[in-house]
Amino acid sequence: MDIRLKLNPLGRDVAVVRNGLRAYNQQQTGSIKRQEIALLLYDDADQAVGGLTATAVLDWLFIEWLHVPAELRGQGHGRDLMAKAEAFAEEQGLIGIWLDTFSFQARPFYEKLGFVVFGTLQDHPVGGARYFMQKRFDSAST
Repeated sequence: MDIRLKLNPLGRDVAVVRNGLRAYNQQQTGSIKRQEIALLLYDDADQAVGGLTATAVLDWLFIEWLHVPAELRGQGHGRDLMAKAEAFAEEQGLIGIWLDTFSFQARPFYEKLGFVVFGTLQDHPVGGARYFMQKRFDSAST
């Protein structure tokens, strides 16, 4: 066997790892429910200018990306996108939503929406932090 470092690996190289782990996970958990979604924010010219992408895996929705252009922030678009994601997750019977955000991003925004930190990676980036946050729909402690 040989180990090789590949910078900017090809899709097929990544797929070997991803598909192998997914197959193992499915053996352990049974059928894995997985659904990718996008909620897009359109301007008056019907152009997508921002939005949210997420993946429902097993029992949780993971918010991967949330972007609202700077000139549109503070107008409730981010809150509305998150509310629609939450409605989707609840309709699917999921336990809750989780996400991560950096110290220079939007932790206070997510806290206003009811998210709590369940993990912190200090010095990522150096001098900052990366926060892992969740919002459960049940009354279980966080």
